[in-house]
Amino acid sequence: MPQGKPSVVPDDGLTTRQRRARPLLMVHTGPGKGKSTAAFGMALRAWNQGWPIGVFQFVKSAKWRIGEERALTVLGATGEGGPVTWHKMGEGWSWIQRPGADHSDDAREGWAQIKRDLAAETYRFYVLDEFTYPLKWGWLDLDDVMETLTGRPGNQHVVITGRDAPQRLVEAADLVTEMGKVRHPMDAGQKGQKGIEW
Repeated sequence: MPQGKPSVVPDDGLTTRQRRARPLLMVHTGPGKGKSTAAFGMALRAWNQGWPIGVFQFVKSAKWRIGEERALTVLGATGEGGPVTWHKMGEGWSWIQRPGADHSDDAREGWAQIKRDLAAETYRFYVLDEFTYPLKWGWLDLDDVMETLTGRPGNQHVVITGRDAPQRLVEAADLVTEMGKVRHPMDAGQKGQKGIEW
């Protein structure tokens, strides 16, 4: 087991064990590739611990069959680790709102389900994939989201992915990773590939 040592020990009255067991709010943001990939890697660790996992994908079509979904669904069904439940909201995937497409109702419905699950402590680990976009586009009330996430009961970890995370979310999170881009095949006109993007 890695023996990383924190650079600061807060005077919060908690023991090291208590502090280590705190539920975390995590954000993967930035223009680089790998935000969702890193979150699904964490979900694999949660599965290995036997934790129930809820994946909520925003702005990705229910028609898409992505590799992480298949892998985690198959693993969740083995009974060896934690169960995995997959939810998709929206009809298409885009970093940019498309004219005439309104997925705000899907996003609000998805958020309402997350709120119910957090209140019921349904999962131990939540992946809110591409969740920054409904926030950026004003589909969800940021005050409600912040109050719900920071006041969630029990020991529920939440990881949120997507570009342009709101500053309030970044400030409230326990762990924030900003993925930077140095180079991407799309820069040279190459579209996404099987096994790399899905």
